[in-house]
Amino acid sequence: MVRCLVYNCPMLDSRPDQPVPPSPPEPIVEPVTEFHIGDEFGTARRNLPPAGIVLICIAAVAVVVGIFAFQQRQKPQGAGSIDFVAAAEVPGQNMTLAAITMTLRNTADKPLWIKTLRAQLTTANGNTFDDAAASAVDLDRYYQGFPALKESSEPPISPETKLLAGAQQKGTIIVSFKVTKEAFDQRKALTVTIQPYDQVMPVVLK
Repeated sequence: MVRCLVYNCPMLDSRPDQPVPPSPPEPIVEPVTEFHIGDEFGTARRNLPPAGIVLICIAAVAVVVGIFAFQQRQKPQGAGSIDFVAAAEVPGQNMTLAAITMTLRNTADKPLWIKTLRAQLTTANGNTFDDAAASAVDLDRYYQGFPALKESSEPPISPETKLLAGAQQKGTIIVSFKVTKEAFDQRKALTVTIQPYDQVMPVVLK
């Protein structure tokens, strides 16, 4: 009989054969995405529209603002014309009296209230002279002393005259200029400026 020591004999495996477990899958490595903070949070080159578009928009806005300002600009409240001018020289004073007959129209939707009337003479050599209209109560005295002034005259028009909206009025003012009648007759221009109350723009008649 053969006996073996326990520590020399192989021990029989009492467990049945078991399958070998599969190896764990390799971990999936995500691709690395590059992060550029300048691209994420913006730069003028990337986030702003092209300069050409910006300039076009600015120009369009400027045109709209300009049109609005042009339409809303202050305009004279009236219009009219100088219809006739009579003149008489004051002897020995180098002065000419002028009776200016005009038509004034109120083109606004509110009354026109005259504050001042002034006439300006531009001579042939470019010199200018201006004078305020004489008081309406003095016109008869001027007509008596210088009958030529009464030709084609109308009732006086004077400061404090009020024209209703859409109304028209003819009138005459008398002014004086320190020029000879010959220089007056050869004038380059003659205008009447009417300044209404509560208006910035005067009414200029030619």
